[in-house]
Amino acid sequence: MLTNWVVMPTCLPLVLRRCHTCASDRFRADGKFRVNANHKLLDIWLLVLCTACGETAKLTVLERTHVRSVRPELLDRLHDNDPALAAELLQDPVVRRRNRVALDWNGAWRLDTGGSDHLDREVIDVSVRFAARIPVRPVRLIAEGCGLSRAEVERLVTEGKLVSVARLSSRLSGDFTFTLKR
Repeated sequence: MLTNWVVMPTCLPLVLRRCHTCASDRFRADGKFRVNANHKLLDIWLLVLCTACGETAKLTVLERTHVRSVRPELLDRLHDNDPALAAELLQDPVVRRRNRVALDWNGAWRLDTGGSDHLDREVIDVSVRFAARIPVRPVRLIAEGCGLSRAEVERLVTEGKLVSVARLSSRLSGDFTFTLKR
């Protein structure tokens, strides 16, 4: 029987970027946008606040874009400061690369296993689905979901009792499956 686990975000991740005021390297996004119009051209930024000093920094979303090329529903979401849109844009690799930032997901996600009834079975088949692109080590997820230590999970991998097509030792942000034999 296949058990489904979901890795889901609980809040927006911290943005890793150097603060020009206090030399801190963490910013928090609260879902606020700034839209600036210059004739028919738009500049759009996602505003982030330094966690140490509160200084505001701007992450470029769109730059010198013609107003007609932006969908009206997107403009409405920007003007409404939609937090879901902020989450989407923070996960967009193009936005992160353009602004030279990375994301810190520590404490910003949780694992939903659907209960602990799977722990008693001899063989567990689990499908792990990511609700967002959250880079997590599968060993950590399996340890948390099965109530084991990470060392125990790594021992099960080396003994061949924990198998997966995905590489369990590196970070993953995409769906995978595994089988645990006790």
